[in-house]
Amino acid sequence: MTPAIPQIATEAAAAYRRAGPWAYRFARGKLSGDPLFAALLAPGLLPARARYLDLGCGQGLLAAWLLAAARLHARRSPAADAPPPAIARYHGIELLDAAVRRGRIALADHPFVTLESGDATAAPLPPADVVCLIDVLHYIPAASQEALLARIRSGLAGDGRLLLRVGDAAAGLPYRLSRWTDSLVVLAHSGRLPRLHGRPLADWLALLRQLGYRSETRPMGGAGFANVLILAEPD
Repeated sequence: MTPAIPQIATEAAAAYRRAGPWAYRFARGKLSGDPLFAALLAPGLLPARARYLDLGCGQGLLAAWLLAAARLHARRSPAADAPPPAIARYHGIELLDAAVRRGRIALADHPFVTLESGDATAAPLPPADVVCLIDVLHYIPAASQEALLARIRSGLAGDGRLLLRVGDAAAGLPYRLSRWTDSLVVLAHSGRLPRLHGRPLADWLALLRQLGYRSETRPMGGAGFANVLILAEPD
């Protein structure tokens, strides 16, 4: 049985205390309030054990979440229970140096976790079973979005998975609310407002088909938002 979501959030956020009060408060709020993290533990969404490439990884919250879920499962669940997804290796790439520093401090006890400062559209992409682009693509101009998705597709094995969360630009006010929220988060982290490059969900799915992916979607916005989780695999 998967441990309760609030317990996982508490366990995962605790690692960020040593990275400073801001890192801890951000981790606690994000892990507790974002429905994405609970969704990642849904049966079948992620492989039992995988190499992860997390593009736009921030301070490594995805790694912290999966590691915390595994630790709590090992402590509290009978051996017969199916464990949560395990990390064989995690490589995160993040544009903001400060976020990388915080993540490295928080996750320093895990040698198979690497966080790298860099631009995901230009950095080398190491081999991975699961590639994550969570709330990232709308910060990248359209041509670079397409180039990055094509580059990921060329490196995915037949059983590889691409996990994206994108906004549906056709959703009206909920989409605008999502984008305002994203802009404020970037402003808090970097002191600047970003230029955003969204698409309607139908256009995201059409682009993925064009690049050789098959995909399925799951609502993933939380109250009042227009985000959608896309699981894409090589076609």
